[in-house]
Amino acid sequence: MKRSIPEALRGSISEGQSAKKFLEEIEQYFAKNEIAEMSNLLPKLISMKYKVKGNIREYIMEMSNLALKLKSLKLELGDDMLVHLVLISLPTHFGQFKESYNTQKDKWSLNELISHCVQEEEKLQRDRTESAHLTLTSQNKKKEKTKGAAEGTSQQKKQKKDEEITCYFSKSQDT
Repeated sequence: MKRSIPEALRGSISEGQSAKKFLEEIEQYFAKNEIAEMSNLLPKLISMKYKVKGNIREYIMEMSNLALKLKSLKLELGDDMLVHLVLISLPTHFGQFKESYNTQKDKWSLNELISHCVQEEEKLQRDRTESAHLTLTSQNKKKEKTKGAAEGTSQQKKQKKDEEITCYFSKSQDT
């Protein structure tokens, strides 16, 4: 039984060519594609930015996955480099967190970074929720004060109308 050769490879095999030579040619073809893939993956990894609405664990895993793909293409980024790329890609509200990492002596593994980032994200979300609650509460208090002040001024006017008015010069009273 004769096996058919895929259309794309049909013209590349000549009679009398050894299988070894053919495989070497295929390897060279895919090596060129590896360079193209590497030049697509590396800029993507470097330019990634964390979006606040996302899940930070998934974001870091996506960056790690890109680094693994680059490693399979023989471009290995160490864990330290990946940790720094993740930290660089975090938005400004992670500033204090990044400074904390930069001032300590110990380096974090990728798993430690994920753990710390998840904790920091939860803390930031709690802080945002509390500040939103405080803002709403203070706005309600301002509305009540404004409403109370407006009511107070109308009550004061009514009270003044009810009071007797004494003329300053003649000392007589008008009602």
